[in-house]
Amino acid sequence: MTAAWHDTELRVRYAETDQMGIVHHSNYIVWFEVARSDYCRKAGVPYTEMEANDVQLIVAEVALRYKRPAFYDDLLLIRVRSKEIRRRSLRFAYEVVRKADSELLATGETLHVVTDKSRRVRSLPPEYLDLFNA
Repeated sequence: MTAAWHDTELRVRYAETDQMGIVHHSNYIVWFEVARSDYCRKAGVPYTEMEANDVQLIVAEVALRYKRPAFYDDLLLIRVRSKEIRRRSLRFAYEVVRKADSELLATGETLHVVTDKSRRVRSLPPEYLDLFNA
């Protein structure tokens, strides 16, 4: 099952760019995390609550494809949706879009394994599964 896209708005900061004013590639993964955290909060499953309930999401895979550069001061939409929700893993899909012209700048995915604080794989609590699948 796949969920609808959730958008997080972000403006490119000077510190995120190289000497040419182009966003450094490493920032996209950070932006994925920002959007994913925002998405989880909006879904009713904030990371702080998951961690308090001994649920952690460990990143197992990251995929990222750059299509066009983002530049200093661009206003971006970091789009995220749950792509695949299983009992012991979650896969999220991402798009980075420049808001001014709706140009798709990058796409990506992350796969997360559900663990407890001891890093033992565990199942996602049923109430969290329901919220992610809503």
